[in-house]
Amino acid sequence: MEFYASCPEGFESALADELKWLGLSHVRRLKGRATFEGELEQGLRACLWSRLASRVFVVLGRFEAQDADELYDGVYDIAWENIVRPGATIAITARGVTEQLRNTRFSALRAKDALCDRLAETTGRRADVDAADPDVHLLLSLRQRRASISLDLSGDPLFKRLPPAATRAGEGSHVLRPDYAALVLAQVGWTALCEHELTADDYENEALPTLVDASCAGGGLLLEAVNILTDRAPGAARKRWGFEGWQLHDAALWEQLLAEAHEREAAARERQARIVAADIDPAARKTAERMVKCAGYKRFVDFCAAKPATVLDHAGAVAGAAVVADTTETSLSLMHDAMTLVGELRCAPELASAPVAALTRDGLMARALHAEPARSIAVMPNNEEATIEVWPSLDHAAAAFEAATSADAEGKTADAEDEAANTPMPEPAATLDLGDGKPLPVLIPESEQFANRLRKNARLRRKWAKRECVSCYRVYDADLPDYSAAIDLYEGCPQTPGRWLVIAEYAAPKTIDPALAQARMLDILAIAPRILDVPAEHVHAKARMRSRGGSQYGKQGAGKGGSGERTNIARRRLPLIEEGGLTFAVNFDDYLDVGIFLDHRVTRNLVREHAKQARRFLNLFAYTGTATCYAADGGVEETVTVDLSNTYLDWAERNMRQNGFVGPQHHFVRDDVLAWIRDQRQTRNRWNLIFVDPPTFSNSSKMGRRTWDVQRDHVELLAGVSRLLAQGGHAIFSCNLRGFRPETRKLARVGVVLEDITAQTIPEDFARNQKVHHCYIVRRLPIEDAMAEVGFSAEEIAERVEELRNPEARKPRAAAPAHAQAGDRGPRGDGKPSPAGKPKKKKFYASKPKSK
Repeated sequence: MEFYASCPEGFESALADELKWLGLSHVRRLKGRATFEGELEQGLRACLWSRLASRVFVVLGRFEAQDADELYDGVYDIAWENIVRPGATIAITARGVTEQLRNTRFSALRAKDALCDRLAETTGRRADVDAADPDVHLLLSLRQRRASISLDLSGDPLFKRLPPAATRAGEGSHVLRPDYAALVLAQVGWTALCEHELTADDYENEALPTLVDASCAGGGLLLEAVNILTDRAPGAARKRWGFEGWQLHDAALWEQLLAEAHEREAAARERQARIVAADIDPAARKTAERMVKCAGYKRFVDFCAAKPATVLDHAGAVAGAAVVADTTETSLSLMHDAMTLVGELRCAPELASAPVAALTRDGLMARALHAEPARSIAVMPNNEEATIEVWPSLDHAAAAFEAATSADAEGKTADAEDEAANTPMPEPAATLDLGDGKPLPVLIPESEQFANRLRKNARLRRKWAKRECVSCYRVYDADLPDYSAAIDLYEGCPQTPGRWLVIAEYAAPKTIDPALAQARMLDILAIAPRILDVPAEHVHAKARMRSRGGSQYGKQGAGKGGSGERTNIARRRLPLIEEGGLTFAVNFDDYLDVGIFLDHRVTRNLVREHAKQARRFLNLFAYTGTATCYAADGGVEETVTVDLSNTYLDWAERNMRQNGFVGPQHHFVRDDVLAWIRDQRQTRNRWNLIFVDPPTFSNSSKMGRRTWDVQRDHVELLAGVSRLLAQGGHAIFSCNLRGFRPETRKLARVGVVLEDITAQTIPEDFARNQKVHHCYIVRRLPIEDAMAEVGFSAEEIAERVEELRNPEARKPRAAAPAHAQAGDRGPRGDGKPSPAGKPKKKKFYASKPKSK
């Protein structure tokens, strides 16, 4: 019989080796699969024992299939009455195309018709089709003019073998798929280590084969390592197989193979080995502990703190060792420490015999280990690019290096030369002396320049902050072009003491090597907390991008900001900071922005000063309501806070309550701001002071078909805002689009003038970036005065005045752009015309109150 085992790309070589180790014959490696030949027993053995295969197939037939008729005839000629068990349901999947068979669904349907027609003629009964859960799953492969059809012996993919309890325990967490875990472990020879027979010296020294998982993530590597140690057949616990619908299936043979597997597992109870697990991220380690416990493997795994000395202490004496790590889900802020841990473990004399295999996405592990990997395997866990990088043990590298440089090097073989070239000795690690007596390993030696600049900045900023009574400020803002990041320091108030860092990397130019930029960022993340005296767990790395779905403020990840976030935002224990005598809650975990924009520190104080002469205050695009708090502190009698997000409105309400501003005079409205403004223009509601700080862009689904772009839409926005100003009132408008250009002439034509106050609103700690935001005072003037102020000629002003007095004389206008049509819901905001007559007096908070 002809069989093949399919696998993800990158697994082929290891899968072929595994099939040979299982005793299968005529093994041949192909792209995405490995073929072998044998009797039924060999196919069943591959199903039961392969850790790397995704599925195992038996080839039923090959034939010409240039067109649909040849395909039908080829499938029909196969003796399906001797293959499909009577009463079994079937499903056929087609892959590939030929010159005439271009549609895989049609090809699968044609093959199904041939199969069913054959069964109807030979048995008198057609097979039932069950595409979701068939008893017999067939794969039709088309290539050039040929076709082959195979039966899937596996049923569900073979990698679906995590214990159910462990699967439930790890729900929502990153758990490495078992076949990927098996591939990593195969690179360090964990199976051979588990089969190692201990010597008398090993027993005397209590030395055991040891596996160190230095970044245990969700526990996927640990679960597979225990399965290998206990010699547990990967398929032993499976209840249903694809071969059960095959007439050639031999139930007695299968039971014999299962009995053999149980005997091997029983014999493996005598094995002795250590598995030590650590992770820089305490949350990841807890997930791994929970997974291991629920799988019933707790006694096999020793968890410990992610410190080299602690890990080595738990590892003890070793009789052969291996180090593995999965850093694909390690957060950027912890990546440097995770890689440093792996590097220090590899260099430890106790683990000199240990090869290292790391599953990583960034290719930076080589810098941490100061040696290029001996081999790399490109893989796609979770459909994301990653690499398994493998380094030989230092003992092996030293032996190869010595062989390559020995005095009798002339007599060595070409193979020895190649091995020596591929196993370079690690270079000495670069370290920095930060003045605390603890040398810091770095990936880039030039990072010392960054450390010196940050130390200088920190000293100067600390004096300035103390003088200005500022506790949260920017310490570093891309002062060195190669180290292009912003570093913000937050100090908690007495209720929640502590210090936090938010480090945001600016996107590197395309001319910069991404790996080099990443290495610099990791050095920044390692150096900054040491110089600024911030615990590593309080360092948060942010990556800014336009989020899918276009929310105003992008999420950092699922984390705590999931569907239940709004229900607990008012009750969650969040760090509290102080600014301007007020207290605000900040969230470093869930969102790209933490809840307060530090560059608006002066602008918020300006709001408070202007609020001292105002009675009613309106905050549009309010975010977490910090400006509303400042206005209330300035003494306004009434505030209205409008935002599209319920979560941020709850956050704003929490900030107000935190500062003692409660009562019916403070209103919180959830609505699309432009629609709400159109609604309010039909009422007599007016405000003395309005603060407007819109996002640069949004395509939130809550806005319907409309999108928001501050450059495109600011004229419509500010024209509407000006109509909500009371007599003598004004607005403060801010935006953070670096290239923002106000359309002053268009605004003047609707009686709106801007006074640019950007320079006076940039705080000292943001002085390096004068375009961090733009800020303007917005006033409404008679149109003639507004147009004259921005330089319109007298003729243009007269033409505009006549146009307004004589609507019929207006020049024809082009059709409104699509985005405006989509967003224009009429004055009422609901697509219906406004009622005729006097504008209706309507409470502003009744437009679309936030749901409770």
